[in-house]
Amino acid sequence: MSFRYMRVIVFFDLPVLTDANRIDYRTFRKFLIKSGFMMIQESVYCKLAQNSSMADIMVDNIKKNKPHDGLVQVLRVTEKQYAKMDFIVGEKTGDILTTVERLVIL
Repeated sequence: MSFRYMRVIVFFDLPVLTDANRIDYRTFRKFLIKSGFMMIQESVYCKLAQNSSMADIMVDNIKKNKPHDGLVQVLRVTEKQYAKMDFIVGEKTGDILTTVERLVIL
């Protein structure tokens, strides 16, 4: 099995008009955080995967935990493509590693 690191990026736009909508929003957001996704922007979360097979498993878990209403989109890109992201306005935060070097702190 080769290790070609991938990023799984989740974009979501969920309604928050009713109490049930707000519960679905909070439940989905908590699921992403507990699954190891980190927030890039509001309603945009990202997680590193070891390879495309692991990325597929992540997408399947997202499909199993999707909310009833709203829009949820998933984008899979290689780590090299993700590292080439341009910041037009604002500054890069240190929350997410954007290089091919790995650092794991437990």
